[in-house]
Amino acid sequence: MRPALLLAVATLPLAGCLFDDTPETLKISGKTMGTTYNLTVVDAPDGTTKDDLVDRVETVLADVNGKMSNWDPNSEVSLFNAALSTEAVTVSAPFAQVLSAANDIHQLSGGKFDVTLAPLIDLWGFGAKKPGDPIPSDAEIAQALQSVGQSTLLELDGTTLRKLQPEVSVNLSAIAKGYGVDQIAAALRAEGIDRYLVEIGGDLATGGLNAEDSPWSIGIERPDTASRTVEEIVLISDKGLATSGDYRNYFEQDGVRYSHIIDPTTGKPVIHQTASITVIADTAMMADAWATALLVVGSETAFDIAEQAGVAVLAIDRNNDQFVTRTSPAFDALVGTKD
Repeated sequence: MRPALLLAVATLPLAGCLFDDTPETLKISGKTMGTTYNLTVVDAPDGTTKDDLVDRVETVLADVNGKMSNWDPNSEVSLFNAALSTEAVTVSAPFAQVLSAANDIHQLSGGKFDVTLAPLIDLWGFGAKKPGDPIPSDAEIAQALQSVGQSTLLELDGTTLRKLQPEVSVNLSAIAKGYGVDQIAAALRAEGIDRYLVEIGGDLATGGLNAEDSPWSIGIERPDTASRTVEEIVLISDKGLATSGDYRNYFEQDGVRYSHIIDPTTGKPVIHQTASITVIADTAMMADAWATALLVVGSETAFDIAEQAGVAVLAIDRNNDQFVTRTSPAFDALVGTKD
């Protein structure tokens, strides 16, 4: 589960001001992908209504979920997972596009991002199993790792996909929300809307300027389970942004804290002190996946990987009872800041 960003969108001028030429703002929200979506549109074409936006967004989301939802047994990814075959199959172009991006991040992150992670998620109690069972043994972890590793267990050639083991499964939850955000943004632009903020479960895309003709103001949450406060506010336009954190989904057993952030290369939850990673990228899809990958890596090496990959990073680390925030030069170059 990814912690939702707190959206601090600039307020409009006070009502009643003379000659108020503030453009009209439309806002809608709803539920999708086990979380919520929020959409803000500024200066939409004449005649555009909230109902129009709801219809357009729901159509896009139905299409994305129909291809990539692991919760829908009839989705494209679920049917692929259920087919215990190693025969090559043809997948849709969107499915192939998202998996191709996942393959790139898998390679660039040294395998720290992996869409075949489901056996480990279930083993540690963050999937079908429930926390409270005995901590997995080294033998159980080794067994689960036999079905993890997208570079060796999946073959993607254009829109042809093949499992190399029948039981291998694909879970796109760490990249599909971002893709959904991008698809909504693309649908808005096709309707002549170029000033927007689209957010699904903390993954977002911004277009143009907000109603005050300024970059969109985005609050990044402090990774603290005791409160929901803003650690930092950044100002961005025409970029995707996502945050991944380890502090909303975890369990404690025998005095040890186990995060749902699992390292696909070790089969175990991460133990470093990085509590959250925020990434800014050209698309929400890439920001979504990179935020997960770099949180697995931890801030000690995340900045080096991010520089090579051309993404901008903000990391929040635990330091005893305090949090320490670090940003990459690329992050600082892309955003404005608000104290």
